[in-house]
Amino acid sequence: MPLAELGRRRALSTAVAVGALLLSAPAATAAESLRTDTQLAPGVTYRSFEMSTAHGPVVGYLLTADLRVPSVELDLLHPGEVAARDEIPDMTNARGAIAGVNGDFFHISEEHEGVPATGSSVGPAIADGHDLKAAVPDGQRFGPALPAGTSTEDVFGVGVDRRARVSSLELDGMLRSGGRTAEISGLNQYALPVDGIGVYNADWGEVSRARAVCGTDDDRSAPCSEQTEEVVVRDGVVTAAQDRPGAGDIPTGTVVLVGREGGAAELEKLEVGDRVVVETHLSAADGPLDFAVGGFPILRDGRPLPGLDTGELAPRTAAGVSADGRTAYLLVVDGRSAASTGLSVRETADLLRSFGAVDGMNLDGGGSSTVAVREPGQDLATVRNVPSDGVLRPVANGVGIFSR
Repeated sequence: MPLAELGRRRALSTAVAVGALLLSAPAATAAESLRTDTQLAPGVTYRSFEMSTAHGPVVGYLLTADLRVPSVELDLLHPGEVAARDEIPDMTNARGAIAGVNGDFFHISEEHEGVPATGSSVGPAIADGHDLKAAVPDGQRFGPALPAGTSTEDVFGVGVDRRARVSSLELDGMLRSGGRTAEISGLNQYALPVDGIGVYNADWGEVSRARAVCGTDDDRSAPCSEQTEEVVVRDGVVTAAQDRPGAGDIPTGTVVLVGREGGAAELEKLEVGDRVVVETHLSAADGPLDFAVGGFPILRDGRPLPGLDTGELAPRTAAGVSADGRTAYLLVVDGRSAASTGLSVRETADLLRSFGAVDGMNLDGGGSSTVAVREPGQDLATVRNVPSDGVLRPVANGVGIFSR
């Protein structure tokens, strides 16, 4: 049976009538007339639903995770390397999650000749307390326009206090060698700030680091920098240097430093044999996070952010948080079909709020929107929605729900 037809039957066979989305109201709501949840594990529920809107029917899927239950956890799904992509059900099953949705926007295409797309995500990422990557400059991102007051550093995550939240992660980094210091402004990201120095380690993968020096902070299509330097540091000692970024696996215990413009000039001061200390840390003002994924905020303190797009209808994926941070909501809606028109970004924020979220993030949508679920008695998580491309799209990362 074709994937789209299988997904459509699954959705409609378990659909819940959610009622009309009141698009004419200042803040749209979804009023449920019937509620039937499938319990996937203690504290974790799944629901598929249908609703009528002014622009047609919408089919959606909601996962709810109660973080007050000790066995329930959220964590990042990823392919094992930052510069890589995989399908959501594969990542969900590889990690043993009971459900998963797609995550951040990512470097899906490239217009600089000879420079490959890395598949790396836009925003910061933390998996199981481990910093994987930092955010690219705002002008280097992929995805819809950022709402005012937001940036690529914004994340949805869970703190060490087991409370979910919408937060932001800033990279703190420093390079020290022979009494000299230089700021580190990148960690395993496909684009570095102008004049910046980036750190790449084993988490990055084998993909070329050439894209890191292309574009500018405001324009990702701007030419690649002509002033670049790459330095290899193994066990704290400089072992090699070259004037262009390279490619290939980075062994454990080795870091590769890539600089552009002013950052390249700093790296050119290093010589083979120099001892170097490299420190990086992702920090959030509201406390440390065990898990984080990028996106952009659409709901804050119970209100949609001003200026959210109300026109473009598309498949959407979003994550929401209750007022106390103890409940997390993962939402996917189908789109671009007669069976489901999709939602605007503003409608997505309103729908998240109707389920109980006070803060929320828009994640990657369109052909990336995917939800995979493993119900009790099943061996594997399977796709429940209807991907708008007609096939599953490999993505950079996702959000997994676990029952430990």
